[in-house]
Amino acid sequence: MCDEHSDGSDGRDGNTLGRRALFVTSAAAALTLGSVTFGTSGVEAADGNQETKTIRGTLPTGSPDFVYLPVEVPGGVRELKVSYTYERPTVPAGTAGNALDIGIFDERGTDLGGKGFRGWSGGARTEFFIRADDATPGYIPGPVRPGTWHIALGPYTVAPRGLPYEITIMLTYGQPGKQVKPVYPPERAKGRGRAWYRGDCHLHTWYSDGRRTTAEIAALARAAGLDFINSSEHNTQSAHAHWAEHAGDDLLILLGEEVTTRNGHVVALGTDPGTFVDWRYRARDNRFGKYAREIRRAGGLVVPAHPHATCIGCNWKFGFGEADAVEVWNGAYSPEDEVALADWDGMLVAAVREGRRDWIPAMGNSDAHRDPDPVGRPQTVVLADDLTRDAIQEGLRTGRSYVAESKDVSVTFTASGTRGEHAGIGERLKVAPDTPVTVRLEATGAPDCTIRFVTDQGVLFTSPALPASGTGSAQWRTTASYAAYVRAEVRHPPVITGFPGPMAAFTNPIFLGRS
Repeated sequence: MCDEHSDGSDGRDGNTLGRRALFVTSAAAALTLGSVTFGTSGVEAADGNQETKTIRGTLPTGSPDFVYLPVEVPGGVRELKVSYTYERPTVPAGTAGNALDIGIFDERGTDLGGKGFRGWSGGARTEFFIRADDATPGYIPGPVRPGTWHIALGPYTVAPRGLPYEITIMLTYGQPGKQVKPVYPPERAKGRGRAWYRGDCHLHTWYSDGRRTTAEIAALARAAGLDFINSSEHNTQSAHAHWAEHAGDDLLILLGEEVTTRNGHVVALGTDPGTFVDWRYRARDNRFGKYAREIRRAGGLVVPAHPHATCIGCNWKFGFGEADAVEVWNGAYSPEDEVALADWDGMLVAAVREGRRDWIPAMGNSDAHRDPDPVGRPQTVVLADDLTRDAIQEGLRTGRSYVAESKDVSVTFTASGTRGEHAGIGERLKVAPDTPVTVRLEATGAPDCTIRFVTDQGVLFTSPALPASGTGSAQWRTTASYAAYVRAEVRHPPVITGFPGPMAAFTNPIFLGRS
């Protein structure tokens, strides 16, 4: 459910992109245009006085991913406001139309890394404002300091005849309001000690392209039986300071970002408060590793999101070498998720056949944006030592987790040897190659579903359908020489004959053998 889209624009009154290209910072990455200057029209910088300028232009097809319009902001400005429009002509079926994103950087500049980042709304809004005490959702409050600001335009798609746009910038002069110190949610909730905790780590509010408030998301999370959530707005950390009042003993709120590049999206999960992760690069720029490491330095996990989604810019092209986990199930279970599941299983097979001890756990999230998108469908259920940021992240990183379609579905999955050896999800059962191993899964809340055991050799066991009560179990025997790992799936009846049914739950693997 990758909703974030884009828009495009250039920057000088009546000029096209090609007439004023000052510099490009990387391949298809950035372009800067002639500047807009304020404070020259005779308007006094008196309290409440306003000055407005309107810029028009056209972006051609083949425009860079990001176009920067410099705005010279004088001293004494209390509020900066930007609005924009662009033409959306009808195009033939199969042809991209116009879509233009927008954001802004302050006088500290547009260099990668985001030192000057002050907000991004993508294509979700047509206007925004910034002042010391407040800002439009998606933007960062703070003083409007003098210097060269840059309006960032992202031509997501451009119609064949180009993308005409109009940008209006209004400055309001006066004394700035008092800047409010941000308050962030605590990194610990009451918890139940070592237990299974349910979470949804990919959610959107009106701080990016969602239509729900933070309060509404928190209420829906509690109703969905969740113990933790993660703030994951597209390309902005602006929501971080608006979650504290919604956290509580019963709900841990982690902070992060959905880093929405043109070559795929990645959830930064559980970063330090206020962390911004840049998104202005493609796979060919060889920059993703740098920003993945930034996510980890900020205490977060790197989770590629909906890697096989078909929306423009959503398909994952950075590889999985930097991933701490991968979002295999996104929203309502779909063929895209089935492909992602198969791809993930292929990575497990490669890991065991190459003798690697590292592997990438799977997780699932709702990616909910608006009504009627359900929060917590699906949800990742994590075995953690407590309901804290560190403990939840450790459970996700080590794969001690399974994914369920809702709070109604629970599974218990174990493997045991003949001498009391025992292992659970994400663990290794250390037995000799020919030692008999018993694998068992117990499920509740899954009426008429079947249980499948999947190994590096494929699907090796499928149970009869569970009873209408939804409670049942399945057991299977194998050896480590036959199956290097076993993972479990709980599936609904097939919708199409000959194809597996939609997922009700699946687990991360249990590995078999001493090495």
